Amino acid sequence: MTTLSKEQQTEFEAAAFRRLVAHLRDRSDVQNIDLMNLAGFCRNCLSNWYREAAEAEGVPVTRDESREMIYGMPYEDWKNLHQKEASPVQKAAFDLNKPHK
Repeated sequence: MTTLSKEQQTEFEAAAFRRLVAHLRDRSDVQNIDLMNLAGFCRNCLSNWYREAAEAEGVPVTRDESREMIYGMPYEDWKNLHQKEASPVQKAAFDLNKPHK
């Protein structure tokens, strides 16, 4: 495996993250519940991880700010434009697959 400097690793991880976020913005047809059911994370999870990383470095970021970073717009706007009511099948799968704390 190629040996990377810490800076290269960070740059490549950041580029992959930006590409994932861009992909999720382009694929607004994919609902968060579907992401959760298939992958165990969704856009809201990414926004929480972003906020937690910022806060770990002493940078206060609100939930709304971190969601806007991921969604590319205020979360309420995204929901109004793209979010559909989850079907009974989606809800049942979510209840079955949700992480247990």
